[in-house]
Amino acid sequence: MQLNLNDKVALVTGGSRGIGRAIATTLAAAGATVVVNYKGNAAAADEVLQAIAAADGQASAIQADISQAAEVERLFKAVIERYGRLDILVNNAGITRDTLLLRMKEDDFDAVISTNLRGVFLCTKAALRPMGKARGGRIINITSVVGLMGNAGQANYAAAKAGIVGFTKSTAREMASRGITVNAVAPGYIETELTGVLSDQIKTAILENIPLGRMGTPQDVANLVCFLASDAAAYITGQTLTVDGGMVMQ
Repeated sequence: MQLNLNDKVALVTGGSRGIGRAIATTLAAAGATVVVNYKGNAAAADEVLQAIAAADGQASAIQADISQAAEVERLFKAVIERYGRLDILVNNAGITRDTLLLRMKEDDFDAVISTNLRGVFLCTKAALRPMGKARGGRIINITSVVGLMGNAGQANYAAAKAGIVGFTKSTAREMASRGITVNAVAPGYIETELTGVLSDQIKTAILENIPLGRMGTPQDVANLVCFLASDAAAYITGQTLTVDGGMVMQ
C-alpha cells in the first residue's frame, strides 16, 4: 500500500529530535509539506530540514513553546499565513521530570503536565479552526504505554500521557461530524537519546517483558503515524494504538 500525502500540510510539534524527527521525515517522504516545530534547538531542527530537502521533500521550521497559549497562537498563525491550510497535526512534543512521587516537587509535576497535556490541548484547539473550516483533517497525539500501565518514578508523565488518551477520545467524538479524525499512538520502549542512557542491566530487564524481544525504533512509530495521517485510515478515530513489540496487550 502506497501512502500518498501529496498536497497535504503537516505540523509536527517537537519535530527536531528522536521520534518527532522520524515522523517529520516520514511524512515528508510520503509527499506532505512538513512544518517542524521546536522549542529551543534550532540546529537540530535545521538538520531535519536538510534531511528532508536531501530527499526532495518540502519543509520549514518554526520555533514555539507549545505549553504557552500565545506561542501556540503565533505558531498556527504562521503556518496558515505561509501555507493557507493545515491538514495534519502530530502532537509529539513532550518532556520528562522523573522522580519518585514522595520526592516530586510541584514544579516537576506542573512542567510535565503543562507541556505534555496542556500543549496537546492548546495545539489541538488551534488546529480545529482551519480543519473545521476545511471539513477534514488528521490529528495524531503521541501518548505512551506508561499512560496505560503506569511506571514507578513517572507519576507526572503517566498522568499526562493517560490524560491524552481521554482527551483523544473526547475530541474524536466532537469532531467526527466535521470529517476530522483524532487518534493516539502509544510507543513502548523506543531507541532514542532517552533510552540510550539506560544501563545494560535495565535494558535486559526491559527486553524480558517485550514479546518481540527488541526495543522499537523511531521509524516504527513514524510508520504508524504516517498511516493514520493518510486516507487509508479514514475510518479510524478515537483509538489508542500501541507500538511496543507486544509489551502491553489490551
